[in-house]
Amino acid sequence: MQKRIVYMGTPHYAAEILRTLIEADDMDVRLVITQPDRPVGRKKVLTPPPVKVLAQEHGIPVLQPNRLSDEGVKEAIQDARPDFIVVAAFGQLLPKSILDIAPCINLHASLLPQYRGASPVQQSLLNGDKETGVTSMLMEEGLDTGDILEKRVFVIPPDMRLHALMDRLTCDACEVTLSTLRAFNDIVPQPQDDAQATLCRKIKKSDGEIDCNDATEVYNKYRAFEGWPGVFAANGTKMDNIALMEEEKRHTPFEILAFEGDDVVIGCGKGSLKVGTLQPAGKKPMHAKAYCVGRGLKVGDTLFS
Repeated sequence: MQKRIVYMGTPHYAAEILRTLIEADDMDVRLVITQPDRPVGRKKVLTPPPVKVLAQEHGIPVLQPNRLSDEGVKEAIQDARPDFIVVAAFGQLLPKSILDIAPCINLHASLLPQYRGASPVQQSLLNGDKETGVTSMLMEEGLDTGDILEKRVFVIPPDMRLHALMDRLTCDACEVTLSTLRAFNDIVPQPQDDAQATLCRKIKKSDGEIDCNDATEVYNKYRAFEGWPGVFAANGTKMDNIALMEEEKRHTPFEILAFEGDDVVIGCGKGSLKVGTLQPAGKKPMHAKAYCVGRGLKVGDTLFS
């Protein structure tokens, strides 16, 4: 017998979980709720979230309320008669009136109670964690505080960046979603240990600015902020194609230590980095060596004065 699902989610991560539910023979997605369309890019083109696009491709009804307390939302969920409400990166807390309709299961991209909140995958990379994972949990009125149903652990390769890690966790989340729903009646929910809980906030553009005091910290920012906001110096110059050279030697921050092909090796207060690409604010990216040659910079100089 098929399980009736109301699904709530917004970005690509959530869309892939929705796709898994749609393709499963024992799941029946009756209603999708996602965030309103948002302006995207410099031209502010009104763009639907990935979850909406996928739901419409499969003829599933979609609601896009500004708030779940908006008129008619609760009634629409009740009319779908869900066995479960499945939530992944939706972007709103669920009010008690909806939590009471059916078991609400959230797929969170961390090993709860670690990294409750908006940016768990980035935070794991920023902290240089050796492992992360996906947790399915029963939702309550708090932020990612509900009882744990199932976990899937992943060991993070030291050079893995955000997009690759997100792809892996998305695959794991899809598997955990089906596993948790199918075994739900046999799972004993485990309360979270609030004493071990950590929070992570939404990433801001300013978080990408670096001072080169610590090479490992810069490299972890580079891994965590792939795509946006990236990493950049105080003058707005973006740095890309970065490798961690060593972690301990003391240098003047941004000191040019060597040229290796088209790359430049720069020192940090602690450690050093190899940088392949530099992009001055408002200009196109260029090889790091070409950037230095064009400005008459040589070994021993400071990259950004």
